[in-house]
Amino acid sequence: MSDKSQNPDDIEEFSGLNRIFKSKAVQWVINKIGDGSFSEFVDDWKWIFIFSRKYAKMIVLYTILGVCSSTLSLVFSVASKYMIDIITGFDFSMLWFLALVMVGSMVVSLVFSSLVNRISAKISIHVNNDIQAEVFDQIVDADWLELSKFANGDLLNRFNNDISTVSSNAVSWLPNIIVAVYNFIATFCVIFYYDATMAWIALSSAPFLLIASRFLMRKNKEYRKRVLEINSGMMGFESETFYNMDTIKSFGVAGHYSRGLRRWQEKYKKYNLDYNLFSIKTNIGMSVLGMVVSFVAFGYCLFRLWTGAITYGTMTLFLTQRSRLTTQFNSMVNIIPGMLNSAISAHRIRELIELPREKHIPKESEEMAKAARDGFEVRMTGVNFAYVENNQVLRDSDFTAKPNEIVALIGPSGEGKTTMIRLMLGLTHPGDGSVSLVDMNGNKVEINADTRRYFSYVPQGNTILSGTIADNMRMVKEDATDEEIIEALKTACAWEFVSKLEHGIHGKLGERGRGVSEGQAQRIAIARAVLRDAPVLLLDEATSALDVQTERRVLRNIIRQRPNKTIIVTTHRPSVLDMCRRVYRVMDTKLTELSEEESQAMVKDF
Repeated sequence: MSDKSQNPDDIEEFSGLNRIFKSKAVQWVINKIGDGSFSEFVDDWKWIFIFSRKYAKMIVLYTILGVCSSTLSLVFSVASKYMIDIITGFDFSMLWFLALVMVGSMVVSLVFSSLVNRISAKISIHVNNDIQAEVFDQIVDADWLELSKFANGDLLNRFNNDISTVSSNAVSWLPNIIVAVYNFIATFCVIFYYDATMAWIALSSAPFLLIASRFLMRKNKEYRKRVLEINSGMMGFESETFYNMDTIKSFGVAGHYSRGLRRWQEKYKKYNLDYNLFSIKTNIGMSVLGMVVSFVAFGYCLFRLWTGAITYGTMTLFLTQRSRLTTQFNSMVNIIPGMLNSAISAHRIRELIELPREKHIPKESEEMAKAARDGFEVRMTGVNFAYVENNQVLRDSDFTAKPNEIVALIGPSGEGKTTMIRLMLGLTHPGDGSVSLVDMNGNKVEINADTRRYFSYVPQGNTILSGTIADNMRMVKEDATDEEIIEALKTACAWEFVSKLEHGIHGKLGERGRGVSEGQAQRIAIARAVLRDAPVLLLDEATSALDVQTERRVLRNIIRQRPNKTIIVTTHRPSVLDMCRRVYRVMDTKLTELSEEESQAMVKDF
């Protein structure tokens, strides 16, 4: 796809008739037609229609109710005209009938408007949920390397803001166009019926106000965009500060961050006050322009009334409907930017949906379940891998880890140990060679997304989420009993401190495991992997915060609990190497198996 995510706000030059209106939204369409990529705009809306079609009946009802509500508003206005004429002419013969019409039309219009609002909200929520559910499923099944190219903030922005933009317009754009056009034509026809000249005056005032407001609208956007940028920057500063509070306190630099906050506050104050002042000026300017046009219309009405050409009721009808005509004209024009914004957001969402999917081999992977109890061998043969072309991380590498074994991966940081784990989990795939899961009968399946069920994984860092310890444990086994959770905690040497907590496994932890130490958080994470009870356990620097004795005790407990488990440990320290059946070193893109003498020498040096 070409770069279609350009925002209309970035456009600065205007062409053709658009030099008069200077509409960035209209210019965006012109540019897309000119460079041949307008078809992408159509494709994006076709994608939106996929979700809209599910609610076609409700959209039709939404449109009908909108038209009916608009019609009743016009009926109310016309009835008001005749009511005024009756009062000013002292003819009360139709008074009660017109009063009934006015009240009835107002009540029914209110009911219809409320139904439109309710239906619109329900459909928007349904569409939003449908799109979010589909996009979420696509994201979690997207190729890991391709997905990692998107920043987390960008993913969240697309998942929330862009989907919200699409869902709000997916339902309403067509009804809004129909209702706005109907309102505009019907209002013009009502005025034209009573006085053609007044109708043309009202019609001419709408584009005049629109053109006159272009500069003010552009400046308003610029100010608003800058204020939003300041708000985002301030929120980012606050979020980063609170997230790294431990580091800030440790370095004793709280004053630096306090001064930083005040600098952001000063920017926030300046730009918000500037924006507020500009908004006031804008409102004054628009009000003055509106008043000028209103005075012209009002003067014409007074002249017509003085000459006896119209009644007081007709004059009131004209003045109210003139304003309505201008409003409907602006509504029709403003639908275009909404459609463009929806197309841009849809394109950004489609970029996520169209990411390559993960590799699945469901049938062969499912068949391996029969042999899971006896354990699996993890085998890598002749593996070459590079994240970026011509920048090899692994070259011609072989690896084996069998049931009832602890196998270590050692080596300097950044040499490829975590990459090896990703290859075993099927997050990445070798450029050459193979990574396989082999059962005790010699049957094997290539590692893919479906073989992850046979792995338990404890990654680097703190992976504890906010909630109770039991909630964290049940992430991997939703139906786990309290007894099973406690048994897993005992295996990971975590029960000795969890049992002392006020509420035990139901005690709440904060974000990143606040409430327990780093070593305790690691033991809970290991217990979670133990509870999953998969044939293969991957520990990626997962015991770095444990003392040597606890580290060795945890590994012995795991092997004792499940003798056929295959355990693969990546580590920087050789404290457990004498417990390992094999030790592999990753260095200079090459994976090498160390001899027993080399392993023992490293342990002695430690």
